[in-house]
Amino acid sequence: MNTRIMIADDHSLIREGIKQLLEFDGSMEVVAEASNAEECLSRLENIDFDILLLDINMPDRSGLDVLEEIKRKNYEIKVLILTVHNEVEYLLKAVDIGADGYIMKDSESAELKRAIHSVISGENYIQASLIPALNNRLVNRDIDKDKIDSLTSREMEVLIEIANGMINKEIATSLNISERTVKNHISNIFKKIDVSDRTQAAVFAIKNNIITLF
Repeated sequence: MNTRIMIADDHSLIREGIKQLLEFDGSMEVVAEASNAEECLSRLENIDFDILLLDINMPDRSGLDVLEEIKRKNYEIKVLILTVHNEVEYLLKAVDIGADGYIMKDSESAELKRAIHSVISGENYIQASLIPALNNRLVNRDIDKDKIDSLTSREMEVLIEIANGMINKEIATSLNISERTVKNHISNIFKKIDVSDRTQAAVFAIKNNIITLF
């Protein structure tokens, strides 16, 4: 039985090229295509397929938004991210959401087919060249998790206010504590997360999704 594939990418030439490549040996069949996120999500309701090749960059919504929707609705399909992004943060986000695979668009055709076969068989597939950066980031994130876990609930509240740009007086008013207490909390926070100023503390909060920038 052929592997049934859906391709979601906003470039028609890329979709056509991938379709021809995958269908050449007769073991795979592209049964659906989508040019944007909403079209992709609507196809999920009506078309039966085994794996979705999903681009991150689409004109209406991110492919990662589509991935989150797929996981939220518990669609029983595999998702292979196919993208131009080699930045580890994109990969890390895709892994966190639950992508089954992540591969670059400039990969060789043999690697794309290998990735599809691996994912269909129940394995996770990440392009080999991306794994060292991912491992390094995961190690760093584990260290950050230990730092986060060391913060008290009040210290976490203060850190969030720092990341939102509040000065000590504003934090004191917001949390109904004294400025002196705020200063003590900030001193403890800096020691626990190993930073030396408010800017570094804010970066730490953003990097670890303690706050989100829109």
